[in-house]
Amino acid sequence: MASDPLVRDISDTARWVAYYRAQETDRPDAHFRDPFARKLAGERGEKIAKAQTFGDKNSWSFIARTVLFDEFIDDCVRSGVDLVVNLAAGLDTRPYRMDLPRTLRWVDVDLPGILDYKEEILQGAEPVCRLERVRVDLADEAARRAAFARVAGGSKRAAVVTEGLLIYLDAAQVASLAQDLRVVAPFESWIVDIASPGLLKMLSERGGQMIADAGAPFKFAPPEGPHFFEPLGWKPVRVGSLLKTAARLKRLPLFLRMIAMLPERPPETAPDRPWSAVMRLDRA
Repeated sequence: MASDPLVRDISDTARWVAYYRAQETDRPDAHFRDPFARKLAGERGEKIAKAQTFGDKNSWSFIARTVLFDEFIDDCVRSGVDLVVNLAAGLDTRPYRMDLPRTLRWVDVDLPGILDYKEEILQGAEPVCRLERVRVDLADEAARRAAFARVAGGSKRAAVVTEGLLIYLDAAQVASLAQDLRVVAPFESWIVDIASPGLLKMLSERGGQMIADAGAPFKFAPPEGPHFFEPLGWKPVRVGSLLKTAARLKRLPLFLRMIAMLPERPPETAPDRPWSAVMRLDRA
């Protein structure tokens, strides 16, 4: 590790996020518990987190994002989806730690390296539902379309999850992914996270260089906010602010608590202000 950059590629960001899950898990008042997070993060994940001083001070955002994705996934499962497709699944362990029906089919999709690493760490652990892993480069449009068609087979109602992925894509790539998901009949819901241009600028200035140097600069922050997805056939039906959620969870630092009490302005009316959210999109 001494001769390598801390963040070697985009997959290393999954170790970083796992470290914050481990920190939350260790709290007596944890909002979720991931018993695998610390081992998945490893020494590299901890070092990345501590080197990212801006991110470390704002770890509340990762906790809020995790909780919102948990809640939105739970809502979809309770509504009757029989398949969850987790794109760029990274080191996510929801099939092991969430209360999911044993009959639910969960498919992790990501690059071979990160899935191989996760399988090695989780060897012997038992998922709570039917878990599959599909190794594919999502940047390869033909390969991902074939993978989508394959994993959707046998499903009547499916939810797609992309946590921490879209920010690394440009608008054209996000639009292409949205269209590829839209044409797969069972894919009825899509859970995503989104940032405003103001937040993207702040992240890039205060902590994004390490990620950019690894070939994964922050890109996607549409000024129209959630409305970006509407012309692509996806309607926002629920939007959860990370700031408001962190306040609800009592995870905000003192200096942000008063700010969280004020009304938020969505990015389409104030694109230069920092804002982030998790959204559930449904097929329009």
